[in-house]
Amino acid sequence: MEAGVRFPLLPDLALPDANQNPPLKSLHRDSALIPLKLVEMDRMSTEELINSLMPGQKHCLKTRRDDTILDGHHRLYILRRRGINVDELPRDIIEKE
Repeated sequence: MEAGVRFPLLPDLALPDANQNPPLKSLHRDSALIPLKLVEMDRMSTEELINSLMPGQKHCLKTRRDDTILDGHHRLYILRRRGINVDELPRDIIEKE
């Protein structure tokens, strides 16, 4: 290959991934979210929001085994509005007692 020759970037292909998380399901309607909390979360950077949802954090993304969201609704709402694919985020699975 000749130095300085560049090839166009290929678009990302959506290939099925066996390790891909299924889509998250909200426990509440968007209309049930607290507006003041949404304003507070919207002030945070995308990186801060994502980091706050990571497993091991006090209020990480928690779901049931069926991917119903238990903790993280407001942050996920803001991230979705910012165009982030939240379904790819790691989550803590909480078993029903």
